[in-house]
Amino acid sequence: MLKIDWLIQRFQALLGASNSRPGCFTLLLAMTLSLLMYPVLRMMGLQLHSALTGSYISGTHSVAFVNCPNEQTARDIARAIMDRKLAACVNILPKTSTMYIWKGEIEEATEVLLLVKTRTSKIRELSDYIRSMHPFEVPEFISLPIDQGNPAYLKWIEESVPYD
Repeated sequence: MLKIDWLIQRFQALLGASNSRPGCFTLLLAMTLSLLMYPVLRMMGLQLHSALTGSYISGTHSVAFVNCPNEQTARDIARAIMDRKLAACVNILPKTSTMYIWKGEIEEATEVLLLVKTRTSKIRELSDYIRSMHPFEVPEFISLPIDQGNPAYLKWIEESVPYD
C-alpha cells in the first residue's frame, strides 16, 4: 500500500473516532502534505525569488578538488572537462606536497591540484567522468557548495555550464 494511502486511512480513522466534520480531515491532510512538500516548495520559492531579485541561491554552484600525479595529466583532465562543458573554469595549481595513507603505509608524493568550478547539478557527472579517465586507482574528488561569491562570476559559471 502506498504511504499516502496509508496516511489517508490513518487520518480517516483518527477523525472518525473523534466524530469530526469532513472539513477537518481536509485541513489536516492539507497541513500534512504541506509539511511533506516543504523542501520542494522552499526551493521553488528561492528560485522564484532569485529570478525576480537577481539574488544568488546558496549551493547552486560548487568547487571540486582533484589531485593529479603530474602537470600533463592535470592538463589533459582539465581539457577533457572543459571540452564536455562540465565546468566553467579549471585552475591548475602547481606541485603540492602530499602525505597520505595507502594500503596501510604512509606515502609522500608531489601532485598537481585542480580546482574545478561548476554547477552543483553537474557534480555527479563530473565525478563519474574523472574517475573513468584518472590514472589513480582511487582519485581524489571532493566538492563543496559555493555559499556566496561575486554575482557576476557566479552568473558566468551558470552561463558557461549548460543544464543537464
